[in-house]
Amino acid sequence: MARKAPKFYVVWKGHHSGIFDSWDACKVQVQNVQGAQFKSFSSFEEAKDAFKRPYKASIGKNVKKLRELSEVERLKIGHPNMKSIAVDAAVKGNPGLMEYRGVETESKTVLFKQGPFQQGTNNIGEFLALVHGLAYLKKNNSDLLLYSDSRIAISWVKQKKCKTKLVQSSKNKEIFDLIQRATDWLKNNDYKTTIVKWETKAWGEIPADYGRK
Repeated sequence: MARKAPKFYVVWKGHHSGIFDSWDACKVQVQNVQGAQFKSFSSFEEAKDAFKRPYKASIGKNVKKLRELSEVERLKIGHPNMKSIAVDAAVKGNPGLMEYRGVETESKTVLFKQGPFQQGTNNIGEFLALVHGLAYLKKNNSDLLLYSDSRIAISWVKQKKCKTKLVQSSKNKEIFDLIQRATDWLKNNDYKTTIVKWETKAWGEIPADYGRK
């Protein structure tokens, strides 16, 4: 009997959002949640790409458009500014062990990194990475661009609020302390840094990516 290919499940709306590697794990998050939003994908790469976008963009007719870009679309997007820094986060379990880092986009030299921390999520990691990047650039009086591949984290930074639904516990207290420090920094500091969405479909994985596919 042929072995079934593994599936990955994205949960946008559930007890916890994230990417899960089995239906049983996904089911726990969406069971008894009114209007739960989730979908299965055949690869982790597809799941990660979908998780960065709204639920409605990953169902129906939009799926094919997300997976492929025409040459015209690529030309319209252009090329990244390599004289910049890029940030990304990695989570094993989501919630699970979370870490993040910032690198020079061109050389991939690591400029800062934090973690791993227990019971974190990808979105929190992306948010903390962005705020750390903003603080780093301001401290160094740098006018470099700051790239992130997370629309959610970028929106949280603009709102100066980490809108996670993760419940605080004794295990992830350190993460929530970092969230408080990050939101306090955003509220108490002005910055001129331009935050830019890294276009994964056109440029490949962001240079800060951990490569754990």
